[in-house]
Amino acid sequence: MQPPHTAKRTKEWLERYRWDIIPHLAHSPDLAPSDFHLFWPLKRHLGGKKFEDEDELIGEVRDWFSKLDANLYTQGIYSLLPRWQKCIALHGDFHASFLFLEIM
Repeated sequence: MQPPHTAKRTKEWLERYRWDIIPHLAHSPDLAPSDFHLFWPLKRHLGGKKFEDEDELIGEVRDWFSKLDANLYTQGIYSLLPRWQKCIALHGDFHASFLFLEIM
């Protein structure tokens, strides 16, 4: 079985609607907002902590998410365009300065 992005039906749909596939770096934090805007601060929050079991870890993650300011999501969306523009200007190269955000 082919992966969804190469499946025949998907290719036919893309051709029918004349959509172009834009190549991107799958693991680039500048292009995946959750990577730089949520998961890195969460990783920082969890760093060094020990959990008795998976339920305790899940509880800690849920607690962390429940305390996030709703504006965090808005900031993440508005920061996408400048990040994408930087990535394009650097021809897809990752640069650490893309990651500096004040989260909480």
